[in-house]
Amino acid sequence: MLKNKKKIRLYIFKSNKHIYANLIDDKQRKVITSSSTISKDTKTQEKFSTNCRKAKIVGKNIGLKIKRLGIKEIIFDRGNNIYHGQVKAIAEGAREEGIIF
Repeated sequence: MLKNKKKIRLYIFKSNKHIYANLIDDKQRKVITSSSTISKDTKTQEKFSTNCRKAKIVGKNIGLKIKRLGIKEIIFDRGNNIYHGQVKAIAEGAREEGIIF
C-alpha cells in the first residue's frame, strides 16, 4: 500500500490480452474512473494497432478523464510491472494530456 494518501493513484493492471488503467482514491477506497483496451471509447480508436499503440490510446483516454475531473497531479502505480513497453506507453499518453506524476 502506498504511504502517500493525499494524492490519487493511477493503477496499471496487465492481463495476457488487455491492459487496464484505474484511477483510485485511497481515502474513500473506490475507483473514480478507468480505461482499458476493452472500453467502448478506446475500441473505436484502436482498430488494427500494436499493443504499445493501444496502451498509448488507453493512456490518453485516462488522461482526458482525469483532466475532466480537475485533477492535475497523481501517483503512478505500475504494480509489479516494469516501466517498459505498454506501461511506459500509458504513462506517456497520460503525460501528453498534461497529467503530472
